[in-house]
Amino acid sequence: MTFNPLQEKGIPLEKQCRTWSELNIRPYDKASVHPYSRCRGIVMNGIEVEAVMFSHQMARNTLDPEIRKQLSLMRRIEAQQQKVMNWLIPGDETTLEVTLGYEQVAVDLTAWIAQHEPDPYLRQVYEFGLLEDFDHLYRYANLYQMLEGHKADEITDRLTEIMPGRPTLFEHRDPRDEIRRPMTALAADPQSVMNALTVMSAEQQTMNFYMNIGNRPQEPLARATYLEIAQIEEQHVSHYESILDPTVGWFENLVLHQYHECWMYHSFMQDEVDPRVKAVYELHLAMEIEHLHVACEMMRKVEKRDPEAFLPREMGESIVFRENKAFIRDVLARQVDLTSKDSDFVPVDELPADDRYFAWNRAVNDGWNPTEEIIARARADGGDYRLETEGPHPVPGLRREDARDDATTAYARRRAS
Repeated sequence: MTFNPLQEKGIPLEKQCRTWSELNIRPYDKASVHPYSRCRGIVMNGIEVEAVMFSHQMARNTLDPEIRKQLSLMRRIEAQQQKVMNWLIPGDETTLEVTLGYEQVAVDLTAWIAQHEPDPYLRQVYEFGLLEDFDHLYRYANLYQMLEGHKADEITDRLTEIMPGRPTLFEHRDPRDEIRRPMTALAADPQSVMNALTVMSAEQQTMNFYMNIGNRPQEPLARATYLEIAQIEEQHVSHYESILDPTVGWFENLVLHQYHECWMYHSFMQDEVDPRVKAVYELHLAMEIEHLHVACEMMRKVEKRDPEAFLPREMGESIVFRENKAFIRDVLARQVDLTSKDSDFVPVDELPADDRYFAWNRAVNDGWNPTEEIIARARADGGDYRLETEGPHPVPGLRREDARDDATTAYARRRAS
């Protein structure tokens, strides 16, 4: 069924304000929630955070008081939507349990995006980041078992495998090697624009989450782990935001953001299994349709441009949370030893010994690495936690029987084989 939000009628903006009782939504039951319901809520929280923060930045760069008032009105509603999505998370879900949800999002969302990216370079961008978030899930899963005595598949179910990716130890690169080649929005496939906004927003929210909650654990190794992975999430935001077209103006960006929100809510309401949450997605979609109409009218008024000239006539394929095990295994087998150099991706053993990658990596990992210590402790306590539902790890050096010491040894063994 085709869907074009420009041709749909939304809820008038002046009727979108909700009461505290409506906003203080009953959270899901962590014992029975479907993992992908949790994932969809986490993603939409990130999408709404990006919408709010973009609107603030636009307002700070806008002189017209009427435009600023209109932005403020829409932004207040976006902020209400963000609270609803974030308040779905129950208070009895521990920080580590929420974290496992965030990393499952990063894995299966990025895997879907990569498989639905028409541009080969952008697909490589997503596959590269995917292997790093995949490893984060493995590290946090072992920390969860160590500190709370539970297995991560109680959160993720058996939908997402849990095993080493590109070891987090090796993800620390010189910041100058995190900038990718940007797309040209007007020439790009609309799917590429939607993909980039989706992953950038989700990674940005993960960065924000770790920036704020990483200091809450009491166990020193847990605090250090959040510290380390939070730095990678900041890298990932640089990685993904740099593929966006920097020449796109404020009003076109505003329209794209609103169109993107329509696509996300329309997608997620198709698959949501919780009727109560599905109703929220339907309500928010109706609100976003009106936000899109308002943004388009602002663009017509100020820039004398018709947004229909660059927006697609109908929305593309709905974004779906699903298992991606075979795809991830294939990417692991082909790309686990890649790093980035400027805007390209190269095998790490092709870099010269004096490359800035090694200098930066040695500087931050000097003497100790938190995510490596998690696995070392797990092995000393009987073995690291893994969920390998599809057979042995596709990379020989990262298989449990080969990884006797730590990821450094295993990774080196893989490169030498």
